[in-house]
Amino acid sequence: MWDYTDKVMEFFYNPRNQGSITEKNQGEAVVTGEVGSIACGDALRLHLKIEEETQIILDARFQTFGCASAIASSSALTELLKGKTVDQALKLTNREIAEFLGGLPEEKMHCSVMGQEALEAAISTYKGIPLDTHEDDEGALICRCFGISDTKIRRIILENNLTTAEQVTNYVKAGGGCGSCLTDIDDLLFEVEKERQTGVAVATELAQAKAQTREPQSPKPLTNLQKITLIQQVLEQEIRPVLAEDGGDVELFDIEGDRVKVILKGACGSCPSSMETLKVAIEGRLRERILPTLIVESV
Repeated sequence: MWDYTDKVMEFFYNPRNQGSITEKNQGEAVVTGEVGSIACGDALRLHLKIEEETQIILDARFQTFGCASAIASSSALTELLKGKTVDQALKLTNREIAEFLGGLPEEKMHCSVMGQEALEAAISTYKGIPLDTHEDDEGALICRCFGISDTKIRRIILENNLTTAEQVTNYVKAGGGCGSCLTDIDDLLFEVEKERQTGVAVATELAQAKAQTREPQSPKPLTNLQKITLIQQVLEQEIRPVLAEDGGDVELFDIEGDRVKVILKGACGSCPSSMETLKVAIEGRLRERILPTLIVESV
């Protein structure tokens, strides 16, 4: 018997928002996201009603085939979604679903991941993004038993700080079939850990550079030309040399107000930790040295 929390059992025996959405008013959209399969043991169909003007989720309902954790996680997801905007909902993680229930047995964490993926599928449908362009489908197939790509496994490892192949199996089922992919999963875990260490090293070096060379920010508003000049200077003198040590590079592409558009090159362009490099190593540094309102985006 699994060690379920009281809240998991409550949401299993008395699920909230079970069923589909059949009615909508003018100015509302109803979309569905579906993941899993009955053949693999779990399947979830998530229905959302969204107000078009504000993009607020007015209602969320689910239809789930699966165990107590799958039903409880799906029900918890619908409770968490109501009242959120579409963009706020996209930030919801599988860990937040599990935490809402007071935790799940690690062997059942794949149920919370299934909820997160159904949400992403529903919002992709709402935004008109074909599901076959989802980034998780672009990688090489690792687990043939459950159809799991290396891209999806990498994402789950990073989002949940996983360190063993057994944990990966608990979260996405990869490796839980014939087991022939377990060696490949171990290789991915090693690669992600190495990339994590590289990202931490870059952030540490930039923090040390900040302590040694911090300069006061100008209290006067910067002209656009001044802003471009300063950004280019910080990129050339302080950021690019650090990135180059790990085979990466960055190039200034454009500036629109406080939005700084850059192109990540070399190792930075293909690294799964590129978002950390973008926000910590580049945006953080530019905010400290030039303007705290700058936002760095990759193009």
